[in-house]
Amino acid sequence: MSLKTHAPSTKSKIDAVFQLLKNSSKQGYIGESISQLEHALQAAFYATQEDADEETVLAALLHDIGQFCPAKEIHRMLVEDLNDADAVDLPSRPNYKDAKNVGVMGHERLGAEYLRKLGFSPKVCELVESHVVAKRYLTAVDPDYLERLSNASKLSLKFQGGPFSPENVAIFEKDPLFKRKVQLRKWDDASKVVGMNTPGLESYREMATRHLAKNPQ
Repeated sequence: MSLKTHAPSTKSKIDAVFQLLKNSSKQGYIGESISQLEHALQAAFYATQEDADEETVLAALLHDIGQFCPAKEIHRMLVEDLNDADAVDLPSRPNYKDAKNVGVMGHERLGAEYLRKLGFSPKVCELVESHVVAKRYLTAVDPDYLERLSNASKLSLKFQGGPFSPENVAIFEKDPLFKRKVQLRKWDDASKVVGMNTPGLESYREMATRHLAKNPQ
């Protein structure tokens, strides 16, 4: 006799994601005097202030979710889902200690894969996965942007592949979501304000519920 397994409900999925974000309130945002949760809420707030569509707002809220996935889930996604066998020996790589100090390497890919498995739309997942790529683009086309980056962000850029080549710049500018990806990156960069008042995490629950209801797995 086989046992039936039930797919997680929309509520349980959102509960899981929001719990990761709540837990991030205890973690400082890299190199800044705010928490990871404050950073996420500020990015989402900027998106709403510019009348972004709900998928873009959710992507802004969740852009760093890959930083908080449990270690076992990170390993499974890297090795099994993303077929990154090199991740197995990551701790032995040169400069790994420095890389850990600037966040989880590849967190944009991890976050996108995690959200994809929960049923978030391709647009949300692509925007989440792009916020590092957009940083590489902006550092290539705007020298002042590079200079404005925090020391932690400049350090992380080294591990993220550095500024784009002219060829990669041209390819990225043809992306249908190019403008949104760049804008999300700019919200990301601006979301480091100490003491900023923003709507709380629960204010996005109804939006997330609507979104997953439109994208059933």
